[in-house]
Amino acid sequence: MITSTLQFDRKNLSDQILLDLYKKLLKPRMIEEKMLILIRQGKVSKWFSGIGQEAISVGVTAVLHKDEYILPMHRNLGVFTGRDIPLYRLFSQWQGKANGFTKGRDRSFHFGTQEYKIIGMISHLGPQLGVADGIALANKLKDNGKVTAVFTGEGATSEGDFHEALNIAAVWDLPVLFVVENNGYGLSTPTNEQYRCENIADKGVGYGIESHIIDGNNILEVYNKLNEIVDSVRENPRPVLLEFKTFRMRGHEEASGTKYVPQELMDMWAIKDPVDNYKNYLKEEGLLNDEEDEAIRAELKKEIDENYQLASNEEPIEALLSEELNDVYKEFIYQEVNSNNEVDNVRMIDAISQGLKQSLVRHENLVIMGQDIAEYGGAFKITDGFVNEFGKDRVRNTPICESAIVSAGMGLSINGYKSVIEMQFADFVSTGFNPIVNYLAKVHYRWQENADVVVRMPCGAGVQAGPFHSQTNEAWFTKTPGLKVVYPAFPYDAKGLLATAINDPNPVMFFEHKALYRSIYQDVPKDYYTLPFGKASLLKEGNDVTIISFGSGVHWALEVLEKNTDIKADLLDLRTLQPLDTEAIYNSVKKTGKAIILQEDTIFGGIASDISAMIMENCFEHLDAPVKRVGSIETAIPFTKALEDQYLPKNRFESELLQLVNY
Repeated sequence: MITSTLQFDRKNLSDQILLDLYKKLLKPRMIEEKMLILIRQGKVSKWFSGIGQEAISVGVTAVLHKDEYILPMHRNLGVFTGRDIPLYRLFSQWQGKANGFTKGRDRSFHFGTQEYKIIGMISHLGPQLGVADGIALANKLKDNGKVTAVFTGEGATSEGDFHEALNIAAVWDLPVLFVVENNGYGLSTPTNEQYRCENIADKGVGYGIESHIIDGNNILEVYNKLNEIVDSVRENPRPVLLEFKTFRMRGHEEASGTKYVPQELMDMWAIKDPVDNYKNYLKEEGLLNDEEDEAIRAELKKEIDENYQLASNEEPIEALLSEELNDVYKEFIYQEVNSNNEVDNVRMIDAISQGLKQSLVRHENLVIMGQDIAEYGGAFKITDGFVNEFGKDRVRNTPICESAIVSAGMGLSINGYKSVIEMQFADFVSTGFNPIVNYLAKVHYRWQENADVVVRMPCGAGVQAGPFHSQTNEAWFTKTPGLKVVYPAFPYDAKGLLATAINDPNPVMFFEHKALYRSIYQDVPKDYYTLPFGKASLLKEGNDVTIISFGSGVHWALEVLEKNTDIKADLLDLRTLQPLDTEAIYNSVKKTGKAIILQEDTIFGGIASDISAMIMENCFEHLDAPVKRVGSIETAIPFTKALEDQYLPKNRFESELLQLVNY
């Protein structure tokens, strides 16, 4: 008899559990063997093999409750089979069929499913660690004793998102299992070229996180150790870093091969195979014989073949343009809430603060997060006093880690919460850019999950704050399908649109111009109200020219029109840039025959360029002059007032407008 080369300790596990674990190990292995055949036959385009690592996925999934979230990666097929997803749906997913989870829009394991409490990865790897933080935060707020497990590889532990997520989880005592599968190689790069500490588990020390090293090929060690840890975390919520020592017996993906791996290393790990060793152990224990093993394999093969055939018989997806466009955003039915007639004359900053506070009252599942927003009240004091009223669970100071906080907002949304995230300055969103444009923006299109997240963006120049605190970077996001972009110019609009942004289940980038915070006053209703997205405001009416602007540009245009009273213009304040009120734009331009677009951002690549092109394409026969764009000069934003004044388009707009009117 062949004996096991691994040391197994069953502890007090029943015979039935031991056999069930074998079946759970064997199933993903046999599916993978089928997939490797299909790849050679050209029936599957790509595959990331987890052969040799099955014990980790199977063990983690087996110890978690069915309603506890797991965030797996490419090589974690055992998570999906362990949650009993029908195999035909997995085969459909891998073949891009409709019974998969992404309607053919994403591949392999790049999907999630609320039904099975599995949240899939994106190719950037790191953001899902912060998503796990958000899911765990929601569990902690619910006080439901649930644990979240998130997988990553040793390569991704070098990403900033890994360190940010661990730090947040430690600071907030979040019940997260950070599962690191250390298989020795990040694609072809060995661990000695990735980090210098002896073990990845050592990285937990710096964050004050409990860490463990576990033999990732020994299913009983994985199962028994995790049972102990998970029970403890449910009782005493906290993050735990788990390093599983294992090996990848196939290439990073099948096309890459394993020629870069020394043969002696392959041979050493081959004898530690988690499936074969466990099978031999069960035979030694008298719990399995060859006949019983063959029967198990035959039953699994029948299930795999039948489900593969079901998926193969499924018709290919037909491209339907309307369905593609309709799935970019989760459906949002706007509900108008009108205010009473009682108003206060307040600044924009006060209106935003009121809107946030009233939304916190209205939505008990709303959490706001940002640097210094709690006791300090935020850099601009918008959340001053909020902690006293709503507590630190819902008004949360964050470490300086924008990427993981945005990802945590995604996790909160997955687990039934809304979030508002304050970027201290819009400029700093660049360090949280990836999860916004690659996770939040794409998640509903990919697998019909929504991102109920608002990112507040204090932005803009005119306050002599220099290159890193003055940008108005809306064009970074208007380019990205799946995001909504709001940019009010007045207190009344700011409050009503913020309420709508928080109600909307889609991700919203909410721009707030810092120079307008304390300089613009307006009568604003005291109570809660909403305003619709995609509706521009016509501030002035005339037949000479159409002026289109938003944010501070609206006020610059008003100043010029007050000075040049002979110019009779339509002045459109866009208010929202995505969705954009194209109907209002076209109707006005068709009436006046001339259009000028004023933005604070630099011209090239800005939204004014798109609006200009749209006018040319849709209103050309109505134009009496070329469409003009006015924006800032093509430099970074300078600090000194004279340079900043030169940079901004405010002082150039009047002459450009006069030229157009006189064309």
